[in-house]
Amino acid sequence: MEHLSPEYHLFGLTGNLSTLMMLAVTTLIVFLIAFFSTRNLKLKPTGMQNFMEWIMDFVKGIIKSNMDWKTGGSFHILGITLLLFIFVANVLGLPFAIIYNDYLWWKSPTADPTVTMTLAAMIIIMTNYYGIKAKGFKGYISDFAKPLPFLAPLKVIEEFANTLTLGLRLYGNIYAGEVLLALIAGLATSSIFGFVGAIIPALAWQGFSIFIGGIQSFIFVMLTMVYMAHKVSDDH
Repeated sequence: MEHLSPEYHLFGLTGNLSTLMMLAVTTLIVFLIAFFSTRNLKLKPTGMQNFMEWIMDFVKGIIKSNMDWKTGGSFHILGITLLLFIFVANVLGLPFAIIYNDYLWWKSPTADPTVTMTLAAMIIIMTNYYGIKAKGFKGYISDFAKPLPFLAPLKVIEEFANTLTLGLRLYGNIYAGEVLLALIAGLATSSIFGFVGAIIPALAWQGFSIFIGGIQSFIFVMLTMVYMAHKVSDDH
């Protein structure tokens, strides 16, 4: 079933109010996770502190698998933020959707291509910025001529391709998951037999979607660090 998107208009631009609201909710949840995980730090971590330290070690492992820690350590906070933000954004629309007057208000913000493409563009811009900062403009430009100068145009095209694949991969997986959940929900509301028949598929797909949400956040952070390593490290 198709639903309308609540829109706003500002300075001639049209935006999605639902996406804006869900991004704010995602930001708030990530802030609360970080706040409650670090407000009472102990030498022997328990509870939320233990969870946050596991996330920190996990992201550190991702960075060290792509570049040396001396170079990549400065991107640790970026990786942690991306992992938490994207995972929360991926799973927000899984438990339920809120529809009012045919307008869809509650959903996963990463089911909107505008959000995922903006995240991808931000990452590609950041990798190029830090590449220039680490190697200087001359060294940065010379990387496009390696290993052969005539391959430089292909490397420019690669920058745009990286943006598209990074953003569309995340959007496609999350959007497809929500579409299937909507179809299962439609089956559940069709009849009593449909409701009974939809219970197990709905629970199974929600569990699988949480797994997919986690995998996609991991892939996004991994690719971010791969692209960053290509720009800031001399051995890539």
